Amino acid sequence: MLGTGELRAHLIQERLAGAIATTREKSLGRYRLFAARDPRVLMGLDPERDWPLGEVLRLMGQKCGVSDDPAHTSGLDVIDPERTIAALDRFAVRIGVAAERRTPVLLGTGHPHRLLDFYAALADALSAAGCPVLTPAYGVRVDIATQFGVRTRFLDYVRGVALMRETGVRGASGVGGVHTHSPLPVRTALGAAADVRGPLPGLVIGDHGWVCGAGQLGIEGIGLADTDDPALFVGQAEGRVSEVVPLDDSARAASYRPLARYVINRACLSG
Repeated sequence: MLGTGELRAHLIQERLAGAIATTREKSLGRYRLFAARDPRVLMGLDPERDWPLGEVLRLMGQKCGVSDDPAHTSGLDVIDPERTIAALDRFAVRIGVAAERRTPVLLGTGHPHRLLDFYAALADALSAAGCPVLTPAYGVRVDIATQFGVRTRFLDYVRGVALMRETGVRGASGVGGVHTHSPLPVRTALGAAADVRGPLPGLVIGDHGWVCGAGQLGIEGIGLADTDDPALFVGQAEGRVSEVVPLDDSARAASYRPLARYVINRACLSG
């Protein structure tokens, strides 16, 4: 298991925290869109109040450690690794509580090429602890708006983790898995579970629309978020998302595996 010092060094070396690849220009652009309530960045969240740009920027400074100076408009974003570690510890506590209570869980990602292994390791550990890992709406088609127009995807599960694929493409996790911010996948999964009167998740673990969409429907969600994903942090500030870990979500897939081991050990699920 990584100690805190080793974890901090790993976060910085892999650019998951410290200076990250996400640019200040991209983050500020997303903050402006969020302030304007653009659905593309709300990720299924319907904020309870207005969030002007200045307040979004201050919140992201508090939660991630990015500069809250509006005059800072270029360069790379910076995430405070201490904030990442503290959030990982709280994330692990919530995983541990779910395991202790044998809570049904749903895991899903909009970053199948990057974060699938992280979530799959958690799914394995939670399943071994007696938590039902749910897979509702397997194979169901979902029409999702993209920058190229509406595209038809289908809901797949790999090692207990939901992801969206291009229609007609099956196989390994990296084949056909698509990046998405949409809340439609989690709404589809939850709707299917309700329709068959199966168990509903007590906890949703993931990113993007998986967490915000679940939180908006009153289901507890925890997840990971980059500095250009303000919706999750606003959801946390408004009480609809339980925990958000700030980190770069577009690094090498292998760089997240030590984080999964850290969480599993902190949650006392490694045995």
